[in-house]
Amino acid sequence: MEHPVEALMKTAMESIRGIVDVNTVIGDPVETPDGTVIIPVSRVACGFAAGGSAFGAEPKDAGGEQPFGGGSGAGVSVQPVGFLVVSGDNVRLIPVDGNHLAERMLDLAPQIMEKIEEIRRKQ
Repeated sequence: MEHPVEALMKTAMESIRGIVDVNTVIGDPVETPDGTVIIPVSRVACGFAAGGSAFGAEPKDAGGEQPFGGGSGAGVSVQPVGFLVVSGDNVRLIPVDGNHLAERMLDLAPQIMEKIEEIRRKQ
């Protein structure tokens, strides 16, 4: 026979499983008319607690079991991280916060290096 705390934990975990799935972390892709695909990315954190106690020194009910009292709780936090942008062979992560200038420079670094090489070849 299952202990009442186990039932509380199963109920809470099933509820969390229903809320948090893979689509919570990596969202549904959106395709633009030019063929670019945008995929939202989030950070998900969850916490869970359950507890209970049997009361009284002697069994009180007809089944010989002590009365039980318990509870459980859970919390879920979803924070947007950014967007994956897939355009042709190019994949970029556009963050929601942070230093956008430095990240943009890193994204452009390969293109800048190609341009410098082209200029050097022409000279």
